[in-house]
Amino acid sequence: MAEEIPVTVVTGDGERTVAVERGETLRDALLDRGFPVYGTVSKHANCGGRGLCATCTVEVDPAPEPTHWHDAAALRFGYPRLSCCLTVEEPLTVRLLDKLLWGQVLPRRR
Repeated sequence: MAEEIPVTVVTGDGERTVAVERGETLRDALLDRGFPVYGTVSKHANCGGRGLCATCTVEVDPAPEPTHWHDAAALRFGYPRLSCCLTVEEPLTVRLLDKLLWGQVLPRRR
């Protein structure tokens, strides 16, 4: 049996902790559990989790080491991370982001 890792997902409605199989891609884990990682258009037209369209962005804490060029740039410059480029290896907290068109992220309200 595969080891399950707790992932806390924060949305505008609160937070929920789900069990995710170690090594599962964060994007797939979120989508399989009904969490929206895409905006209104990109949920229909995206790269399918290949790290090409940059529309499945989330904030992650703690931020794992990047394994993809786009994810490395995001970490370096403080941008949201691509959920398709992250595998779940340890407990983490994921904040889903409000998106406008394509993958454009709304500024965080203070």
